[in-house]
Amino acid sequence: MRKLIIFMMAVLAAVPAFAQMKVFVTIAPQKYFVEQIAGDKVQVGVMVPPGSNQHSYEPRPRQMADLAQSSIYFAVGDPAEKAWLSKLASVNKNLRIIQTDRGIKKLEMEEHHHGHEEHGHDDHDHDDHDHGMPDPHIWLDPVLVISQAKVIADALAQADPMNKNFYAANLNGFTNRLKAIDKDIARITQASKNKKFMVFHPSWGYFAARYKIQQIAVEVEGKSPKPAELARLIDTAKKQKLKVIFAQPQFSKKEVETIAKETGARVVFIDPLAENWETNIINVAKAIALQ
Repeated sequence: MRKLIIFMMAVLAAVPAFAQMKVFVTIAPQKYFVEQIAGDKVQVGVMVPPGSNQHSYEPRPRQMADLAQSSIYFAVGDPAEKAWLSKLASVNKNLRIIQTDRGIKKLEMEEHHHGHEEHGHDDHDHDDHDHGMPDPHIWLDPVLVISQAKVIADALAQADPMNKNFYAANLNGFTNRLKAIDKDIARITQASKNKKFMVFHPSWGYFAARYKIQQIAVEVEGKSPKPAELARLIDTAKKQKLKVIFAQPQFSKKEVETIAKETGARVVFIDPLAENWETNIINVAKAIALQ
């Protein structure tokens, strides 16, 4: 009998005290947001793995199998998600798909944002670029993350009402931290002499709009620039005295390296999909301000 009791105690010790709710997100920064609110009460799967391009990623069979066991999918509003949502619903009819971008007014994606910078246009002059699809990169503005966090907390509380007070308390703490981050980034970027930065893919439109700086995209209408366009970019970088040209791990760095070589600038990688969102966005602000 004593051996049986010891065996049962060992079995019980190996069983988790509670079953974690399984949820899925599209990108790694969302995983960070969910974990700030839910702590260890959820297990978070990420659809787009590190180094992948969220605009063109296709879900893997293993991910679809994991989604069959998940309660919530937190969508971020990327157009690529539209192609997945019907698949997700067919895999798990009980899966709640939560649009974390609801209520957020989208900017238009800046497909072409150079050519006239040298003529003194201000940050809000739209004559020097064309508009494309809605910009999905809302997670790169701390103020907009406050809105997304509220949606996440509400969905978690509905799915797990026993812990709604826990989620509410964590949301309050995370919101206060986001407000502090917003103030820190504003201070960092306001101290920068150069209010313009050049990056291959225009991921940072919301960040730039929030902190009144200007993003100059190397990419033109989703494609690498042609030789004449590349020459204009080089001329712009020289006239703006840019010390840094930013590349992104998910895209080619060839054109960025060419511009850097011709202008004497450094190539610095910034990743809009980094999971450690808080550290990353502060570091990006500092990198932009130091150029």
